[in-house]
Amino acid sequence: MTNIVDYPVLVLTFAFLAFWLSALVGAFLRVRLRRLQEDEREDFGNVQAAALTLLGLLIGFTFSMATGRYEQRKNYEEAEANAIGTEYVRTDLLPNADAAKVRDLLRKYLDQRVLFYTTRSGQQNRQIDIDTAQLQNDLWSTVQARAVAQPTPVVALAVSGMNDVLNSQGYTQAAWWNRIPGAAWALVTSIAICCNLLIGYGVHRTNTSLFMVLPLAVSVSFLLIADIDSPRGGLIRVRPQNLVRLSQTLRGTLGDGNSVTNIAH
Repeated sequence: MTNIVDYPVLVLTFAFLAFWLSALVGAFLRVRLRRLQEDEREDFGNVQAAALTLLGLLIGFTFSMATGRYEQRKNYEEAEANAIGTEYVRTDLLPNADAAKVRDLLRKYLDQRVLFYTTRSGQQNRQIDIDTAQLQNDLWSTVQARAVAQPTPVVALAVSGMNDVLNSQGYTQAAWWNRIPGAAWALVTSIAICCNLLIGYGVHRTNTSLFMVLPLAVSVSFLLIADIDSPRGGLIRVRPQNLVRLSQTLRGTLGDGNSVTNIAH
């Protein structure tokens, strides 16, 4: 299902129009209902200031949620590179035939993980998920068969490393699904609309140009939050720099697993 938050420019456009129209509606209500009396303006100003303060706090809280999720995605990308690099080293613990097969599968798997971070096409991402799942099955089947045939502590170490590889992908996927809840977006949007209504209702005269200031400022804030919160739709995205570096290292040192130890560090 299409999520508008995945398109930050649309968020900016719709938010600005909604907030600007809210200010105009507030000005319209001021004219059609009744104007504020001078002795009412101080109380109204207090309400207006409290609402704007609440809006600022909610925007800051939402921004903190988005940056926290962004940092989590970065950390899991590093963890994936570490897990794959460590398991590549541990393939030396397997018999030569199994080690060669697992290394080949790990390089292909690594390519799919890089594509996961860099591809925006929904159809291509679905194919990446299918190919990743198939490679995971092949990797696990290979080490599992060796562990059953030769249940030694050395082989168990290689199996443990493969388990970390598979788990790290699951953690990454969960982090990409962990977005700002729709209820949080609805709350901050509602407060922003109310604030703009109050701005329009409290002015002495209607000024459409002046009414653009607060809507534009809040809309730009929404744009930044949506951009950071969207793993694929925005300009601010997690770059698979650790995975790419690992991939380049593996291709430069095929058959020499010891050189990729702790590659993400």
